[in-house]
Amino acid sequence: MMLKRISNNRAPARAARAARDAGRKPARAAILAAAESEFARHGLAGARTDAIASAADVNHALLYYYFKSKEHLYQAVLEDHFAAFNDQALDVLAGPGTARDVLLRYVSLHFDFISARHRHAPLFQQCMSGGGAMTDRLVRKYFTPRSRAFVKLLQRGMSAGEFRRADPLHTAISIVALIVFYFSAAPVIQKLGPAGPYAEASLKRRKQEVLEFLRHAVFTDPSPLPLP
Repeated sequence: MMLKRISNNRAPARAARAARDAGRKPARAAILAAAESEFARHGLAGARTDAIASAADVNHALLYYYFKSKEHLYQAVLEDHFAAFNDQALDVLAGPGTARDVLLRYVSLHFDFISARHRHAPLFQQCMSGGGAMTDRLVRKYFTPRSRAFVKLLQRGMSAGEFRRADPLHTAISIVALIVFYFSAAPVIQKLGPAGPYAEASLKRRKQEVLEFLRHAVFTDPSPLPLP
């Protein structure tokens, strides 16, 4: 009886904590969004936590309630990007279909993901060039499983005669570079043409060119896929 009474007394406290946590989720999301913008523009060293708190419209102390330091917040922003992409990418890479079909779906997903999250490219560059323990952990957690799945797909396509014979790892690197470089070089591309790199027409054309390049550079049969 005593245990049941204690359990009943704790129930309102648990409900209150759950309600507070639910109420705080929008604030945490706002902090991450503001931090993403600040880190993309200024990097970890140049980003200011007071600017992040102001942009998120939260008390500065709340920022440290969720994230122990600026470094922890930076890591959380990167994790948000990589986790969101990995969940989708690994599903696609393990999905049904010929290696050719899966590769086209994967490249399309990767391109669309970065297109929709413009700040992914500068954050990715910062992470890869920064090095250190945080980068090592992110590589092990996100890049390594995705790379293994991607290389496995390319090996399957080569064994089946769908893809040209080449080093699978370097083929994977070249394909990723084909997608990512456009977004990494967006500030320069902005100055080269009348339309910005993130304009709808520009993105549509670039994606089409990436897929066309893959058909001729990777596929043994470069003829277009039949219409469904």
